[in-house]
Amino acid sequence: MRPDRTRFDRAGVSIALMACALLSATSALAEPAQTIKTQEITVKVETIAAGLEHPWAVEVLPDGAYLITERPGRIRLVRDGKISAPISGVPEVYAHGQGGLLDVALDPKFSSNRTLYFTAAVAGDGGSGTAVFRARLSQDEKQLTDVKRIFLMNKLSRGDLQYGSRIAIARDRSLFVSLGDRGQQDRAQDFHDDAGSIIHIEADGSIPADNPFKDGKRALPEIWSKGHRNPQGITFDSETNKLYTAEHGAKGGDEINTPEAGKNYGWPVISYGVNYSGTKIGVGTAKAGMEQPRFYWDPSIAPGAISVYRGKMFPEWNGDILVTALKFELLSRLSLDGKSKITERERMFDDKFGRLRDITVAPDGALLITTDEEDGALLRVSRAKS
Repeated sequence: MRPDRTRFDRAGVSIALMACALLSATSALAEPAQTIKTQEITVKVETIAAGLEHPWAVEVLPDGAYLITERPGRIRLVRDGKISAPISGVPEVYAHGQGGLLDVALDPKFSSNRTLYFTAAVAGDGGSGTAVFRARLSQDEKQLTDVKRIFLMNKLSRGDLQYGSRIAIARDRSLFVSLGDRGQQDRAQDFHDDAGSIIHIEADGSIPADNPFKDGKRALPEIWSKGHRNPQGITFDSETNKLYTAEHGAKGGDEINTPEAGKNYGWPVISYGVNYSGTKIGVGTAKAGMEQPRFYWDPSIAPGAISVYRGKMFPEWNGDILVTALKFELLSRLSLDGKSKITERERMFDDKFGRLRDITVAPDGALLITTDEEDGALLRVSRAKS
């Protein structure tokens, strides 16, 4: 009897394809490091993990492993160069357009309570909007438990643009969360609408006593500041305790702001950008009662995230602001002078690694950066040996 050659051929092809896939994954993880000269430092850029689908955020666990969100709705661990299966227990997210699973942040007492927070676009009656969740990571690191939604923006809407959203945890363990205007710019000036705002909530979702509108009369009680377009970066300077945001403008007018309680940052009444059609936005660049940006880019770089560098590895950058860029595929380094003026000092990694999304300073002072691509990666930037 003649053997079924087709069956064996197909089996051989399948085995060959699997082998190729494994080799491809191995080579992706073992991709040689690049050495890059910056203005003051020569750095080494290593690919810690590859093959991630639009990785949005990264956090470092106490043992040095990396916790990563993927926008389609997955959380994974990367340890010793190996990527885990998706952690179970992540709630369903609205993964369309700019929506999906977004930021993740560890509770300051994570080592003892296993608590983390994450933001996501979720669907509901009327459309979708940004939500904040609290959960615990199981001891075996395979699932989220005690998952609870602690915040959902008060008005859901159609469309899949401009959700924000990142989390900055204050020293008192309360949460500052950035929310986009959802592509409906006038909402950013409605103080009874969460869109286009920085909100401030406790770890259980309740309202902190120091919120500027805590009585809810002039504005929603969770609102800290308004007039933001699409702030996809938010962070505290660990030394000064100042809050910083990096925000997408329209055509031009990407901004760095330092949101303060009850203040209005102008969008869409004032902006240093223009509409994509080229027409003027609002009344121009200034108006009484509205705050000026601390810095703006024109043309836009499409900021992904922001961090203030405080670490031992790069003392030359101490206190500098680092902002990733999606559109321009670079890392912007900015500094503050004695009068707190922000100046862009250099642009690094232009077009070398794709769209740069998150940036986090690791405990050893290295930089961790995610690339927002279908075949995305986690990069580690360290000091090159001289």
